[in-house]
Amino acid sequence: MTGFDHAVRHGPRVLLLGLALLLSACSSVRPWQNLPAKLLDNRTEAQQPLPASQDNQMLMVVSLSGGGARASAFGYGVLNALRQTQVPGPNGPMSLLHELDVISGVSGGSITAAYYAAFGADAFPAFEEQFLRKNFQDNLISYALKPGNLYDLTSPWLGRTHLLERRLFELFKGKTFGDIAQQPGHPSLLISATDLSLGASFEFTWRQFSLICSDLDSVPLSFAVAASSAVPLALSPLTLKNYNHHCAQPVNMDASDAGAYRVRLLRDSQRSYLDASDRPYIHLVDGGLADNLGLRSLLDRSQAEGGLRRAVRRMSATPIQKLVIIAVNAERDPNERIDTQDEVPSTLQVVDALLFGTGARATQETLELLRDTAQTWRRELRGSSGGAPDPFAPDAQIHVINVNLRDAPELAERQFLLKIPTAFSIPAADVSRLIDAGARVLRHSPEFQALLRSLGAAPAAP
Repeated sequence: MTGFDHAVRHGPRVLLLGLALLLSACSSVRPWQNLPAKLLDNRTEAQQPLPASQDNQMLMVVSLSGGGARASAFGYGVLNALRQTQVPGPNGPMSLLHELDVISGVSGGSITAAYYAAFGADAFPAFEEQFLRKNFQDNLISYALKPGNLYDLTSPWLGRTHLLERRLFELFKGKTFGDIAQQPGHPSLLISATDLSLGASFEFTWRQFSLICSDLDSVPLSFAVAASSAVPLALSPLTLKNYNHHCAQPVNMDASDAGAYRVRLLRDSQRSYLDASDRPYIHLVDGGLADNLGLRSLLDRSQAEGGLRRAVRRMSATPIQKLVIIAVNAERDPNERIDTQDEVPSTLQVVDALLFGTGARATQETLELLRDTAQTWRRELRGSSGGAPDPFAPDAQIHVINVNLRDAPELAERQFLLKIPTAFSIPAADVSRLIDAGARVLRHSPEFQALLRSLGAAPAAP
């Protein structure tokens, strides 16, 4: 019996019991709350510590888009293909995935990103067994209908997303961002949610948490992933407390390149956190609402810091020869083409078109911004470092690799994959097809093949 069937058969009995509890009392349970930072000095944003890469000459960033379990499976297929790709190393052939320094995730992609950052090579094939091939969604529904959880939901401080967070806490075995930081060889993790009041990205990074004077190390991965996946209306926002008024000295922000509108928008959103009396609480929802790729803030910050060299200066102990960015996009098509009919679109059709039509345009704009920014970076590298130590080697290369679900090789297969719904669980056969598609789209990418040639590796098999 599936979790949905269980809910239908036993739902009335459970709901009656839940109603009795509601009538008797309201819960006062409070969920996990972020902690204030132990210490914060007056370093500017440009001076804040960045995650150090492994001591090598390649800096690799992988971003995994939102899209529910569809995005989780597609992104997992890309990571698995990187794991299977052998490249020359100092001690012989090694996996290209070993070169990964930063992994970024939004919504469904954040589940895969956090799991790999937490468990490294052990994620293969454990992530398939523990999440992708389990009916996580129906189990979540059954879990939510338990009397104790129904009672907890009567608390004004606890919402539906907190129940999701509890299940994710089990998936990630209670690991925190601090646990990841202490694991040598594991990539740094960046998870993006959306600040509901601003409509701007809120990243689970040292930079962002310094603005609210809070301790990132103690944040459970489950909280960040649940916040990034909290689709409005279907799920409730998650809340962080702003402790900025507790900071001994405020964070100073570098005002470089203040004339660029993207930098001004970034600075304005950052400054909003510096007055805790005005914004004592931050409510977070699905990261895909602000940036479904989790890349826009990275690009804006590089401009805010005065260019690529300053942005990466502390990220490698040796001159960087290759900067590699792999953007994985699992967005799907709308269920229906509303422009083929003259009838007034229904509410569901409008919501579907907004999420997967208008939303797709915003994603395409981010990909074009990435392309243009990469060209700017290449021109910057051809120029002088201005006398400061150059973090890049003289012949440094930049590789931007877009891995889009829309680029699945066969037309029929591509049309099928783009119709897979956005949900926490999808059929096992669809999981297999998406994992295979992620690997195949990466291997067919001309940019990926160019990277392999530059590394002296054998071409990737289709």
